[in-house]
Amino acid sequence: MNNNTNTQSLISLLRQTHNAEWEATPSSHDAIAWLNDLVQFLFPSNHLPKKSSYEGILKKNQIDLENILLSYLEPSGLDILGVVSDFYNSLENIYQNLRLDASKIYEYDPAATSVNEVIVSYPGFYAITVYRIAHKLTQLNIPVLPRIVSEYAHGKTGVDIHPNAKIGVPFMIDHGTGIVIGETTVIGKNVSIYQGVTLGALQVAKNLADIKRHPTVEDNVIIYARTTILGGDTVIGKDSIIGGSVFLTKSIEPNSQVFNTHQLRITNREIPAELNNSTGL
Repeated sequence: MNNNTNTQSLISLLRQTHNAEWEATPSSHDAIAWLNDLVQFLFPSNHLPKKSSYEGILKKNQIDLENILLSYLEPSGLDILGVVSDFYNSLENIYQNLRLDASKIYEYDPAATSVNEVIVSYPGFYAITVYRIAHKLTQLNIPVLPRIVSEYAHGKTGVDIHPNAKIGVPFMIDHGTGIVIGETTVIGKNVSIYQGVTLGALQVAKNLADIKRHPTVEDNVIIYARTTILGGDTVIGKDSIIGGSVFLTKSIEPNSQVFNTHQLRITNREIPAELNNSTGL
């Protein structure tokens, strides 16, 4: 009897909580399906649409976005149809910027054999693609949805880019795993970032939500693997190179080169004579 009472209490709590949360949250399943369809439309990897079906595919994608937003934002007063129209009007610009991103990755990666190879197979490019889509949604004051698609890309690629970050064009992520780009990060044009780089905050506190907490990286900067750069007042000047495994919490002047001074010592390992002279079996 007691177990039954506890079960009914749990069910009552879940119904109350779920109803409140679902009213303010889009379906993650629908959001990811919409994103996948949009990315496939922009960069077909499975098959090319028939010439006559491009308009139909795009229209369906637009309707899907409208339905997602209506499902949780209808009472908010947001002009959903206007917002959706603004997003799709910006899609050509997003696409052209992504082509520039892909071209930069191809230009700087000797392992890449074509721009199309970058587009269809590089996790860094996929992370940038989803970021540029999510960032536009954020600019249109759409809540929650940008984070859902961003975290989906994070799970697929290991690259965590907050949709509020501001990133210029072109932008290159090489390898990608372990990269973190915080919410108030500002990145200029022609910047390259390698695996394990963190652009983060010096401290984490809820009362700092409206303060710039993350670094600014100016144009033409290269940041190599496993480097950490922290702080909202930290500026990496243009045309600088930041070497691997560097930890920075202060600004760097333009045209700087910053390297970790840790010294690596290499010595010859003496091989015992009986092993060195062994002829084996």
